[in-house]
Amino acid sequence: MTSPRSLLTLALLASLALPACAATPKERIVPIGEVQGDGARSALDGQTVTVEGVVTAAFADLGGFFMQDAGDGKTTTSDALFVAFEDGTPAPLLTAGDRVRVRGIVGERKAGGDDTLTALHAPVIQSRGSGRIAPTVLTAQPDDWERYEGMLVRIDAPLTLSGTDALGRFGELTTSFGGRLWQPSEVAAPGSADAKRLAANNARRTLVLDDGSAKRDPATVWYVKKGQPLRTGTVLTGAQGIVDARHGGWRLQLTVAPTIAAPERPAAPQVAGTVRIAAFNLENLFNGDGKGGGFPTERGAKTAAQYQAQVQKLVGTIRGLDPDIAALMELENDGYGADSSLAQLVAALNAGGGTWRFIDAKQGPGPDTIRVGIIYRSDKVTPTGRPATLEAGPFGERSRSPLAQAFVRGTGKPFVVVANHLKSKGCSEATGLDADQKDGAGCWNALRLDSAQRLDAWLKTDPTRSRSDRVVMLGDFNAYAMEAPVRWLRDNAGWVDAFKQAGIEHPYSYVYSGLSGRLDHALLSPSLAKQLRGAAEWHINADEQDAQGYADGDPAVPFRSSDHDPLLLGFDL
Repeated sequence: MTSPRSLLTLALLASLALPACAATPKERIVPIGEVQGDGARSALDGQTVTVEGVVTAAFADLGGFFMQDAGDGKTTTSDALFVAFEDGTPAPLLTAGDRVRVRGIVGERKAGGDDTLTALHAPVIQSRGSGRIAPTVLTAQPDDWERYEGMLVRIDAPLTLSGTDALGRFGELTTSFGGRLWQPSEVAAPGSADAKRLAANNARRTLVLDDGSAKRDPATVWYVKKGQPLRTGTVLTGAQGIVDARHGGWRLQLTVAPTIAAPERPAAPQVAGTVRIAAFNLENLFNGDGKGGGFPTERGAKTAAQYQAQVQKLVGTIRGLDPDIAALMELENDGYGADSSLAQLVAALNAGGGTWRFIDAKQGPGPDTIRVGIIYRSDKVTPTGRPATLEAGPFGERSRSPLAQAFVRGTGKPFVVVANHLKSKGCSEATGLDADQKDGAGCWNALRLDSAQRLDAWLKTDPTRSRSDRVVMLGDFNAYAMEAPVRWLRDNAGWVDAFKQAGIEHPYSYVYSGLSGRLDHALLSPSLAKQLRGAAEWHINADEQDAQGYADGDPAVPFRSSDHDPLLLGFDL
């Protein structure tokens, strides 16, 4: 007995099959592989063809369905096509397993950049019963996705989760073959042949997992279990779906949810030494009016409850690091009184007993909405002399003003800690050499280089009057390791990369668009570098998805307390 749903489906199919155009037994059924061809574009582009195959996936929100036939015997051609519905035409009720005969016009749909997706347009569809297509099993990354375009595949090779930033907005996860993806300018000079080679390799290794929908901000993403934490570096297996060219790259429109390994979260780092110094970007710590009201603020938490959760996560992070001194970025620039964000963070750190204090620069530093700060444990170290700031040139509203303070441990010689936060890569108002040079360094690279050079010159004047040549400048430089500002400080000014000195392989503190690298650095004067005993990053933030943050996540755990990972150094002083 034919089901009511089957009758409805047949009726719809019949309504779409116009008698004058309907396929007949005398018409030649063209193998889909012949339509696809073995090149990037179909040799039959613009021609009307008739194909027959099995529906492997129907994606109404993508405007069509994918069909696949038994193959033309060639390994260089794809055996599948996308059939596009015309705007305003009711979509037929097709499901995976329906066998159909389709007559349509071959066309190449723009898929971003130079990529196209071969498709049939203005389709006339006839039902031919049912069938089955088994997925093509890929045990390794293919050399060329083109020969699998539109086909149903299962990937038996492990995929590394490389980015989660598009999950909430588009239902996408960025994955990669062969491990984590690295920012090219983290390991090679921007614009160099090596950087271009790395970028091309990243693109080749990347595969986006998609939810089969073009909807923005989906309420749920069907292939991720509710409440499942996702973390960059996690391994996924069993990904199955349709190979699709869209938005400038290859993706898998999933038909089966992959298995996602439970995330392995690192314990707090331990470093040797008698003095421990941390750096941490707080991701906009704004406390409203300081009295429980004044929300939403210009940045940061939108409600008083979110602010309390944010502080709880930040306190958990700093206590977990257990430093003696911490350089902080993205504090609200609201003074040093009891209602300031800095004073209230220190008060929260001291709740239940503590010896935390903050350096009071009297004003600022700098006129920007956010500022840097330095906090310390008074039972471990003692500030000596006055704090120093630099507000000339690019510092202030662009690069945030640095803050330098000399400390002593016991009766030892002084050492200087410098908190830094250079201009971000955002392109608003950027012109000339500060505009994006298309080399991978982003905007404001020239200003950041100028900032780094002025910072070096300023520190050579001994602004803290401590007469100490033991200096550490650390914080958010908004530049990856091989970009001009950091490279100049190392190669031209003689500053020592603490993580290289400590022998740390592949350090990273930030993940952006699926690429890992360091925006946060610790640079040492040569004399202080001799006393370094350890360096570590606590990867509790960059790898974690936004859903674990203070707005939605568990405030009792430090994960995603910020978008940057904190770093920790140990010295014998």
